[in-house]
Amino acid sequence: MSVRPARAAVRLLSPEQLARDLAVRDLTDPAAGPHALQLVVDRAVAALAGRWGCPVRVHRGERVVTVADNYDHLNYRADDVTRDARYTRYVDGGRMLRSHSSALVPGALRALAAEGADAPESVLLVCPGVVYRRDSIDRLHSGTPHQLDLWYLTHRPVPAGPADLTGMIAALAGALLPGAEYRTEERVHPYTLAGRQLDVAAGGNEGGSGGGPGGGNSGGGGGEWVEIAECGLAHPEVLAGAGLGPEWSGLALGMGLDRVLMLLKGVPDIRLLRSTAPGVAAQLTDLAPYRPVSARPAVRRDLSVAVDGADLAEDLGDRVRDALGADADCVETVEILSATPCHALPPQARARLGARPDQHNLLVKVVLRHLHRTLTDAEANALRDRVYAALHQGAVHQWAAGPAGGAAQPR
Repeated sequence: MSVRPARAAVRLLSPEQLARDLAVRDLTDPAAGPHALQLVVDRAVAALAGRWGCPVRVHRGERVVTVADNYDHLNYRADDVTRDARYTRYVDGGRMLRSHSSALVPGALRALAAEGADAPESVLLVCPGVVYRRDSIDRLHSGTPHQLDLWYLTHRPVPAGPADLTGMIAALAGALLPGAEYRTEERVHPYTLAGRQLDVAAGGNEGGSGGGPGGGNSGGGGGEWVEIAECGLAHPEVLAGAGLGPEWSGLALGMGLDRVLMLLKGVPDIRLLRSTAPGVAAQLTDLAPYRPVSARPAVRRDLSVAVDGADLAEDLGDRVRDALGADADCVETVEILSATPCHALPPQARARLGARPDQHNLLVKVVLRHLHRTLTDAEANALRDRVYAALHQGAVHQWAAGPAGGAAQPR
C-alpha cells in the first residue's frame, strides 16, 4: 500500500501542468531522436557489462509512477522529507511524476523475480530517463534532469560486496570521465547499505572536464567538486520486497546524466542541452568537446520580496518555472542573497513590501540571459516583473515595466 506524503495537504498537478511536463522530451530515448546523453548511457553500460560479462536489461517504464515504487518499495520512510509536495510532483494521492530514475527499479526487480529459475546468474539492470524535480535555477540545475540507474544483480555463491562497489565506481569514472580525479564519501540511502556519493573534480567553474591525471580519491586540484552519482550495496529488503530470494545480492548506482555530459564536453549551462539552435544542437549528437557559441550578455535584477514561511531556492525556482512557462529558459539564475523575518524590518520597509509580520523578506538575485539572442531592456523588465509577480506575496508591488508591460496584476 502506498504511503501518502507525511506533510499537510498534497499539492496536485493541474491537468495543464501534467500535460506540459509529459510533453518534455526525454533526451535519453532514441525514439525521440539522437542526443549525446544516449552516448553517455551507452558508455556506462558497456563499461559495466564488459566488466562483469553479464546480460543487460533496459527498463524505461512510465513517467507517471506509483508513490509506492518511487518511495515505499525503495525503503523511504513514511515521514521522509522528500515526500513533501515542495519536492515532488503529485498527480493524485497514489501517483506522481517520477522524481528519480530509481523509481523504475522496483518494476525491473519484479520482472527479474518473475523469471524464477530462468533468471540469469547475473544481470545489469539499466533504467534511464527524464525525471521531475522542484529545483533551484542555476547553471547545474533543472526541473527536468536526466538520470540513469545501474543495478548489478547476482545469485552467484559469493555475494556482491564493498570491493565490487569500489570496482564499479572505478570502471564508471574511467569510462565516462577518463583522467578526471574523483572521490567518494559515505552517504546513507534507504535502498542501499554502505552507501557512497561519487564526486568528480571539474577543471574550473565552467563545468569543463578534468582535474589532475589519474583516478583516485584525492583532492580537487583547485577546481570544484561536482556530485555525479550515489551508490551502495543493494539493500536486501528492497530485493526481498520485489520477490528476489536471499540468494540474490547486488550493487545499486544512480547518476545524473546531464552533469556527466556537461563535464565530459565542457558545456557551461544545463539549458544548452535542450537547445534547438543549429550551432548548439549540432554539437549535442556526439561527445566531442563543446565549442562555445557567442554568449549573450546577462541582465541582473535584484528583487526584494515578501514570502509566506521560509521559502527555499527550490520553491522559488519552481514558482518561476510555472509562471514563465516556455520563457523560463531566459532565466539563468534565481539566488537568495539574504532572508530576514519581516517582524525585524523597520515599519517603513514593511509598508513598502505590504508585508505581514509573520512573513519573510528575501533579497533575490535574478540573472536573465537568453541563450540565442540579446534581451532588450523592455523584455528584461517584463521578465523581471513576471518573476517578481510569481515570488512576491506582499500587498504592495514595485513594477519595472508595470502590469501593462506583461507582469501579473497585483493581488
